[in-house]
Amino acid sequence: MSHLVEFPGLGLRFTVNEVAFSIGNYDIRWYGVIIAVGFFLAMVYAWRSAKKMSIDMDRLIDAVLAGTVGGIVCARLYYVIFYPGDKYWNDPIQILFIHDGGIAIYGGFIGAMVFGGLVAKWRKLPVPAVLDLASLGFLIGQGVGRWGNFVNQECFGAATTLPWGMLSDNTRAVVPEGPVHPCFLYESILCLLGFVLLHFFTRKLRRYDGQTFILYLIWYGAVRFFIEGTRTDSLMLGSFKISQLVAAAGVVAGVGLLLVFRHRKSLSGCGSAAIVEAMGLEEGEPQLEASTIFGGLPPYEEDADQEASATSGEAPADEDEPQQPKESAEAGDETQKEAE
Repeated sequence: MSHLVEFPGLGLRFTVNEVAFSIGNYDIRWYGVIIAVGFFLAMVYAWRSAKKMSIDMDRLIDAVLAGTVGGIVCARLYYVIFYPGDKYWNDPIQILFIHDGGIAIYGGFIGAMVFGGLVAKWRKLPVPAVLDLASLGFLIGQGVGRWGNFVNQECFGAATTLPWGMLSDNTRAVVPEGPVHPCFLYESILCLLGFVLLHFFTRKLRRYDGQTFILYLIWYGAVRFFIEGTRTDSLMLGSFKISQLVAAAGVVAGVGLLLVFRHRKSLSGCGSAAIVEAMGLEEGEPQLEASTIFGGLPPYEEDADQEASATSGEAPADEDEPQQPKESAEAGDETQKEAE
């Protein structure tokens, strides 16, 4: 499906197609492609930042996998639970048809935090530091992923006279009186701005693990609260927009946590230079231990041999030099004594 999209105040007009390409009879949509790109960029950032935050990347992948699955499931359930009407009650099998659309970002956030956090704890990762890194990844994913809503021409706001107001066949069907707020654009810009600010805060000013996550709750909560006020397709709880309620709760909880931990100084990785120095932290690879979800695989044998040798004070054996069996060596000593 294609949409003719216009920004009259800016003199822009172009056509967007929801389908990126097709494989046989199966369409690959831009929405999925854009979400995948956002996820990939978030993973690249996590991979480059894990060392600075003293997080084992192998174990982090375990948590990410669990958080991704939990996020998708909970994003769908959140949407189904608050969906207006009895569509899913009358035909529950429709719940599985996620490819037809219908997910909620706050449901995904909750699922990712719960399931990813549980696996991070099980894998003995510093959970608050993992939440800090995850929140930065969320901002990347949200900033990029919102452009999928643009391609689908959804998640727009009420009528506006601002010069960047947007028009399309979908907006006219809901708001016939004129251009609407491009809510996807607002959220994309503010999420990417939040990422830049919190990235530098994490590297230079963070005073304790978990502080970046708390600031994310406040930043995104405030952004979503005001943007949600203009949207025309919000999930409702009575006369209240559910996302606004959740966003407001996130802001209040975040401010409360900042006050509770205002004297806290505890880092496992990068942050305030004074605190990093006071705690004697150095950037480096996390300690090598069993690090996969598939079993307790030991460290690399070579590194383990070197560590054992360093502990015992003996030099590691040369693998290329053949070792004389102990019994043969003892027999040789006895023969030498008899000869004497």
